[in-house]
Amino acid sequence: MLKFTDYDVVFQEIPDEVTLAINLSLCPNNCRGCHSPQLRTDIGERLTEEALEGLLQQYGANITCVCFMGGDGAPHEVAKLSDWVRTNYNLKTGWYSGKDKLADESLSKSFDYIKIGPYIPERGPLKDPNTNQRLYKIADGKMEDITCRFWRNHKI
Repeated sequence: MLKFTDYDVVFQEIPDEVTLAINLSLCPNNCRGCHSPQLRTDIGERLTEEALEGLLQQYGANITCVCFMGGDGAPHEVAKLSDWVRTNYNLKTGWYSGKDKLADESLSKSFDYIKIGPYIPERGPLKDPNTNQRLYKIADGKMEDITCRFWRNHKI
């Protein structure tokens, strides 16, 4: 079961997108140095299509993407909700996973963007060129690493 604790409209999680980022609880990863350790616990409301629909009716015209922040304990449920968003709202979707790799490669078909990798303090977050984390843009069944878009010295 997926539960969400909060959400916000953000501009940095997915490049070139105005993103509704939804924080999911019950994170199984226990990353050292995690910026949201409260998300390890069983807190929040159940994230259903109905709950998601309420958020999208509130923000839909102002966003271009929905990003699920977590959900590693139920990856197929995250993919199912992503498919629902893409079908019913024609929005892009992303998923921030703290796992080293996808539990099932077929999950990538459900998203436009996927961030993979646990937070490792010595390696830093996505904005650090030394990071182990990777953000992929998914198009035509291929995953393109766009992590460098977070780095200050990156040129478009």
